[in-house]
Amino acid sequence: MQYAGGRGVFTPSARVEFGTYTVTLSATYDRFPVAGSAALLGDAARQRTVLGRPAVVYSDRTISISFRLDGSDTDSGPGVPARALAVALDAKDSGGSFEVVLWRADGLVPDDAVLLRVAETVLPTVPGWTADR
Repeated sequence: MQYAGGRGVFTPSARVEFGTYTVTLSATYDRFPVAGSAALLGDAARQRTVLGRPAVVYSDRTISISFRLDGSDTDSGPGVPARALAVALDAKDSGGSFEVVLWRADGLVPDDAVLLRVAETVLPTVPGWTADR
């Protein structure tokens, strides 16, 4: 990601597709803390603590894009509902976050319990994750 002034922010990401769920994991190394971000993410956003760090769970939506390879018949619109979890990079919430986003192939709203299980399983294995004391 690059800001208007030309300064870039490193944002690595990964995506895994299963039969029912698709999961994306990304990291943002900015100076924005996670605590308090629920107020910016809508009424359904909820502050939590995940793996000892400030976190927020919120709703999002994918984007549906379709096109033919020749460039004709393009269309876009709202996609399926998604649930997202942003977790602070460190327990002090000094800026930056890991974000896990989950959506279902059948278009139903993903279960928060599944989202939290995925995050609690995957995040400690991510390079750069440190156990906070």
